[in-house]
Amino acid sequence: SRASEPLAPCAMDAGVSDSLPVFPEPGHDHGACAAAALARAEARCAERGARLTPIRRQVLEIVWESHAPLGAYDILTRVNAAARRKGAREKAPPAVYRALKFLLDHGLVHRVESRSAYVGCGASGGPHAAWFFICERCENAVEIDDGRIGGALRESARRAGFALESSVVELLGRCPRCRDG
Repeated sequence: SRASEPLAPCAMDAGVSDSLPVFPEPGHDHGACAAAALARAEARCAERGARLTPIRRQVLEIVWESHAPLGAYDILTRVNAAARRKGAREKAPPAVYRALKFLLDHGLVHRVESRSAYVGCGASGGPHAAWFFICERCENAVEIDDGRIGGALRESARRAGFALESSVVELLGRCPRCRDG
C-alpha cells in the first residue's frame, strides 16, 4: 500500500493497481504528484532505515520534473547546473549513478531500457514488475500494473520452467493527445 496518498491525480499514479493508465492532461498539477512521490520516497526510506541523502533526493526530484524518461547524463547536467547556481562544487558522473542505483534498489525509479533513461515510480510497494506505455512523440511514459498481464507473464514463465526474476515491458506508440493532435 502507499505510504501516503497522492495530493492530486497524476499519470504515474493512475496505472499502479489494475486501472487503466492515464497520460497527463494539459495543465495537470505535476508539482503535486512530484511532491507526493517525494513524500512516499521519504516514508519508504524511513521505513527501511535508508538515507535519502541530498544527492539522492536531488536526483529523484529531477527525475520527477516530468513524466518523460530522463538519461543519467541529462540528470547530471541538471545537478551540476544547480550546483553552479549555488556556487557549489559540481558532481562527477559516479555520484549520479550511485544515486540512481539506490533509487532503483528501493523501487523509487524505473529504468526505461529502450531509452537508457529513468522515470519515477508511482507505486510505493517496493521493487515490482514494470510495464510502460511510452509516447514516441511527447516522450511521456505511463507505468501500468495490470494484474492480468502480470499473471499471464508469470504463468507463461512457469509453463516454460523459466525462473522469472524481473520484468520490464515497454510498449511504444502515441498517447491520446499526440494521437489526436
